[in-house]
Amino acid sequence: MSDCLFCKIASGEIPVEVILETDAVLAFRDIDPQAPTHVLVIPREHFADANALANQNPGLAGEVLALATQVATHEGLESGYRIVTNTGPDGGQSVDHIHLHVLGGRPLTWPPG
Repeated sequence: MSDCLFCKIASGEIPVEVILETDAVLAFRDIDPQAPTHVLVIPREHFADANALANQNPGLAGEVLALATQVATHEGLESGYRIVTNTGPDGGQSVDHIHLHVLGGRPLTWPPG
């Protein structure tokens, strides 16, 4: 999608600090981190949300999750981390391109705050 922020990032049109990548998935630092480690993991192909990705390409959904866990290892989050995705407006999704947040580097409480 030509107006999608994460599609522009995936294509290299918008530069980011890449952490890990494969042909199908990209992990990069969040520009507004909510924890000492905050990395976003996206499929390069556009899927609006978790429902779309799971229904249209469940294999790619597994690749996205696998790269998220590799990010945690790469970032040294041995003591624990959180993987979060928001789906839809009531779920807090702010960019209509599925993305996982890998958060860690400090104790994470629930609910956040």
